Amino acid sequence: MSAAVTGGAYPAEGQGDFFLCDIFDAIPKNDLASMEHPLFSLATRPDRRILNYQHNGAEITVVPSVKGLATIHDKDILIFCVSQLMAALNAGRQVSRTLHLKAHDLLLATNRETSGDAYRRLRESFERLAGTRITTNIVTGGEEVTSGFGLIERWEIVRKARGGRMVSVAVTLSDWLFRAVMSKSVLTLSRDYFRLRKPLERRIYELTRKHCGRQQAWTISVETLLKKSGSASPRRVFRKMVRDMIAAQPLPDYAMEELPGDLIRFSQKHAVTEPGSGGAGAATPVLKATTLERARDLMPGADVYALEAEWQAMWARTGRPRLRQADAAFLGWVKKRGLE
Repeated sequence: MSAAVTGGAYPAEGQGDFFLCDIFDAIPKNDLASMEHPLFSLATRPDRRILNYQHNGAEITVVPSVKGLATIHDKDILIFCVSQLMAALNAGRQVSRTLHLKAHDLLLATNRETSGDAYRRLRESFERLAGTRITTNIVTGGEEVTSGFGLIERWEIVRKARGGRMVSVAVTLSDWLFRAVMSKSVLTLSRDYFRLRKPLERRIYELTRKHCGRQQAWTISVETLLKKSGSASPRRVFRKMVRDMIAAQPLPDYAMEELPGDLIRFSQKHAVTEPGSGGAGAATPVLKATTLERARDLMPGADVYALEAEWQAMWARTGRPRLRQADAAFLGWVKKRGLE
């Protein structure tokens, strides 16, 4: 269904009550399938190509609307929605495939300016997301179903400011994406992801986060990286862009280097620490379950496991100091985070 843009009521279409995106500072989350497979254009101008991708049994066809393919910057909307839904699920709240969100909150959460032009670009993003059609057999939520769908089923401006600027928007996600959320087939992103302005940097960060994750390193050939990125550039040009990234080192959490054999290696910028591992005289602190529950009370809607991992990484970066009371130190850190 194409996007609807009106000022009236927005029916839930059998989904029950809508979900209100009201969770402050939700941890950024991205669905695994779109991190693994190139569903979004990396172009900065309208891209009206039909994309076909096959890899390890996955088959994807992406068809644009007259507005062009949805871009990786348009994906910010989906990341915002997924982040809100996951924070709600972790807090034990009911969720719906239809979300109501404030445009201003979305812009702030994704590190965008809030000028009038930003609202116009946001509307264009909604139009591309609703108009781009995907046919695929990739699995979400443990199900492999060959189907066609839009990245969002529909959207609507629910309320406008006097000047015509959108204030609140209703979005209905595709069943495909909502199934991924309900099965928690998602990964946490660095908040600095939204500071990456170049489309290729964002796409390569996604792939690295998916494949390297908590491992110390991940190596991939330039040819495979080009295919999985979805870049339309020739291999020679793509290799040059990757080398520029290696010189700049823009990725949050990961360092890049070129290896012989036309290979690229991604490694953790900070040592990965696991419970019980050695270091400067201390093992990674393991928190009690009751401590995580207390953290959830302090930051309602937050992903406490992501907070735990972020705190452990911070502890490792600061020299792995000995902690007399790790649980108290963690809760103090969470309180400070909540006041920022």
